[in-house]
Amino acid sequence: MGIVERLVPDELWELFQRVVPEAPLRPQGGGRRRHDDREVLAAIVFVATSGCTWQQLPTASFGLSGVTAHRRFSEWSKARVWANLHRVVLDELGARGELDWTRCAIDSVNMRALKRGT
Repeated sequence: MGIVERLVPDELWELFQRVVPEAPLRPQGGGRRRHDDREVLAAIVFVATSGCTWQQLPTASFGLSGVTAHRRFSEWSKARVWANLHRVVLDELGARGELDWTRCAIDSVNMRALKRGT
């Protein structure tokens, strides 16, 4: 099993495919081929879990540069892929009865209204 399959197992990949947008068409043609979404996702997971920077991404392991991984991360962030993936994972776990709501946390922020603010 390669690094891509370890970081993005088949089950996660199937869920991710539900939320990732279609690759944009390049009507002008030419240029480099677009890197595989699963390889890019594995690179993003690696950066997120290893603590390395985008520039430190081991290109030989993933076949793409940190610049490419960051560009796709930004593209997917704008498309709300991460929020949608979170929802899909929660739905899947809930359907299996694998969510333990006794171990959840709710975060909030309270701010004082200064000068009689509403």
